[in-house]
Amino acid sequence: MLKLFRFLKGYQALIALVMVLILLQSLAELYLPTLMSDIVDKGIVEGDHPYIWRVGGYMLLFTLAGTVVSILASLYASKVSSGFGHVVRGKVFSHVEKFSLQEFDQLGTASLITRTTNDITQVQQVLMMMLRMMVMAPMMCIGGIIMALSKDAELTLVLVVALPVLGGTIWLITSKGLPYFKAIQKKLDRLNLVLRERLTGIRVIRSFNRTESEKVRFTEANGDLTNTAIRVNQIMATLMPLMMLIMNLSSVAIVWFGGLRIDSGAMEVGDLIAFTQYAMQIMFSLLMFSMMFVMVPRASASAVRIDEVLHQEPVIHDGDTAAHSGKTVQTGIVEFDNVTYSYPGAERPAVERISFRAEPGKVTAIIGGTGSGKSTLINLVPRFFDVQSGSLRVDGVDVREWTQEQLRAAIALVPQKSVLFTGTVADNIRYGKDDASDEELRQAADTAQATDFITGMSDGFDSTIEQGGANVSGGQKQRLSIARALIRKPKVYLFDDSFSALDYKTDARLRAALRDETKESAVIIVAQRVSTVMDADQIIVLDEGQIAGIGTHKELLESSEVYREIVASQLSEEEIA
Repeated sequence: MLKLFRFLKGYQALIALVMVLILLQSLAELYLPTLMSDIVDKGIVEGDHPYIWRVGGYMLLFTLAGTVVSILASLYASKVSSGFGHVVRGKVFSHVEKFSLQEFDQLGTASLITRTTNDITQVQQVLMMMLRMMVMAPMMCIGGIIMALSKDAELTLVLVVALPVLGGTIWLITSKGLPYFKAIQKKLDRLNLVLRERLTGIRVIRSFNRTESEKVRFTEANGDLTNTAIRVNQIMATLMPLMMLIMNLSSVAIVWFGGLRIDSGAMEVGDLIAFTQYAMQIMFSLLMFSMMFVMVPRASASAVRIDEVLHQEPVIHDGDTAAHSGKTVQTGIVEFDNVTYSYPGAERPAVERISFRAEPGKVTAIIGGTGSGKSTLINLVPRFFDVQSGSLRVDGVDVREWTQEQLRAAIALVPQKSVLFTGTVADNIRYGKDDASDEELRQAADTAQATDFITGMSDGFDSTIEQGGANVSGGQKQRLSIARALIRKPKVYLFDDSFSALDYKTDARLRAALRDETKESAVIIVAQRVSTVMDADQIIVLDEGQIAGIGTHKELLESSEVYREIVASQLSEEEIA
């Protein structure tokens, strides 16, 4: 957890102020028992009522001063902890943005959400307590011991026995609870994962009538987390009663032995009252430590998980080979030269020895069976993954020599699963180009065959898109995603099965419109439909990650058996002819 405290840079002055305020609060509280002792020994015993009022006034002033500095200390400690949480969340978010898809798969989206929210909140809360309690507790403990010694050194032998017992009890109980705190965060990840899958997949769950089985999954994950939380709370619940027992026994011992010392004339009544209060302050300081021990183990586990994210080095990064700083992609020529890529842990490559060239003004289509590597090829171009052998070049430059920003600025991707964001229709289309004019917006929508349904919405381009595009159909999502790519006017278009939700008529109109819109750009289309690819300038046929044929529709009908099988499964003999 201490590693994360490097993000407190910039808050040193506020932390120092909190320390000073807590020191003043501690001094005020430590001085009160002495004043009470003076009231008893000099005021009550001697019957000096003016002295009682005067010293009582001092006690009231010290109490008010302690209250004021305590409030200020809490205020500034809150500012520090809130600022720390803000900084760490920002660091985690910006670092996660650099992750490739491999890191997302490795850590898991559900876990990343938990680490960015719940885990950081845990550390933030403990930091708040540390600034207050872990500073105040040692001050009160050491100060209380000094003041107790000043009242009666021999009576402090009671504390010599009580404090180790109290400390040992705290250590024993918290050491038992630590493993459970670590387990809670992992089980919270599991619950978050199950809940996220259920909410995002609710349509599939209901359509397959799997509601009850999903309830069972959720109940198991929820019950596992609950049982662990109950177990750790049972362990930690024994801490307070045991501490109070030790403290009360210590008080009895102090009063017993203090009474004997008063009888012998070695101690005054006021000093015994003050000593008892200092003993309670010392023990309550240890109680503060125990409260910290309850929270620190869980926060420590959270801090490890956060630090794991921050130290996760992205597989894909802009290295020293990014030698084209300041340049931009000019032509958009994409060349695959003997490219091979395998997913981590896979038994065989997803794509192997792939070579072809996609040129501006031409459409390159990729078709093949499920799992043949079509989407993998598309994902290699913007460097969502890096090739493991061979070379992938854009404008004759290996993609690893461009910075990711330079490379992706020249690319517009329409993913297989359309993603829309909360906002308006215009906001979603302008996601491709922030400063796009209204004319560019309408032109992109026209080309994407989206204008008709947009103008039919209540507020046209200002109509609201709900989270995930829940209020538009699959085909409408795809057309908005295509418009978002078109408005960017990139050098390379990547369409990853982006026409699957469109009817054949809309598909044909859209591809015809794209011809005019993409004359100066390279277009790579992944598709399942033969009708979508048959007019392409070249078609790449993939079979089990390898190229089974390259050519036009007519050429492949003659030369590629795999292509003929795909065509025969989709088109009638009349359509093929």
